[in-house]
Amino acid sequence: MILRWISAWGLLAFSASVWAVSPYIQGDPVAGGSVQTAAAAVESKLKGGGFKVVGKYFPKTLAGYGVVVATDEAMLNEVGAVGGPAVLGAAIRVGVKADGSVAYTNPDYWYRAYFRKAFDKREAAVKALQARLQDTLGAGKGQGGDEPPGNLVNYRYMIGMERLDSSKNKLAEYGSFAEALKTVRDNLTKGAGKTAKIYEVVMPDRKLAVIGVAMNDAEHNDGDWIRKIDMQNNIAGLPYEIYIVDNEVNSPHGRFRIALAFPDVGMGQFMRISSLPNAIMEIMGSVAGVEKKSSGEAWQQ
Repeated sequence: MILRWISAWGLLAFSASVWAVSPYIQGDPVAGGSVQTAAAAVESKLKGGGFKVVGKYFPKTLAGYGVVVATDEAMLNEVGAVGGPAVLGAAIRVGVKADGSVAYTNPDYWYRAYFRKAFDKREAAVKALQARLQDTLGAGKGQGGDEPPGNLVNYRYMIGMERLDSSKNKLAEYGSFAEALKTVRDNLTKGAGKTAKIYEVVMPDRKLAVIGVAMNDAEHNDGDWIRKIDMQNNIAGLPYEIYIVDNEVNSPHGRFRIALAFPDVGMGQFMRISSLPNAIMEIMGSVAGVEKKSSGEAWQQ
């Protein structure tokens, strides 16, 4: 009997250790030849599946890779109900390659991280979205690493590093939601910080907005930094976001957002982009309308 209990507990511990969630799911291949052709095929599939396509992104220095961004009305309702930084979950990102390869953001991974303690009440909605994406794009293997589900609720890369709700996310504060949104829109139109808008999702009744931002700075452009950590096959981790909650403009801290998107990247790889978290704060700060400044922080203190 004792041996049976030991065996049972050992099996339970082993099962817990191997159950993990990947950030991306491989979809069925589409017609390739060029990344634009592949993206057009994915866009058609998404529209046919009832999703709304809100943007496409082809990083300037990463030929052959792109992202199609979409939203789902039912999930937007859930995102709006949770509020706060959960608005980052408004977008569904689908990575494409010129050879027709497809990989999309795994709802079970991203919404655990963005909904946090509110996930359990919305798990049925997340599963429904995942089933629709699988029907629309295919249901292949997970890719991009993995994390135990329990770790995603209060995810951070290492002890002492930032979580989703870090106070460091705040960039600026304005007199109203409308003023904050207008400021961000105007600065993106101007290309502040050498940026460009990729998509925009606004929930005015909730005073929430999230905007996907292309970073085109010569030193810290998206194509180059994602190649430095060898994560271009997980291009669906882009674009980076700036978001508005009520009258505050925020952007997720780099040590949270980059690590969440690429959980299988080791510290050695992250040190190749050690200046990126600082640079993102400066770039997004320009978009938010604040003076350029550096936090003096990198991947390790």
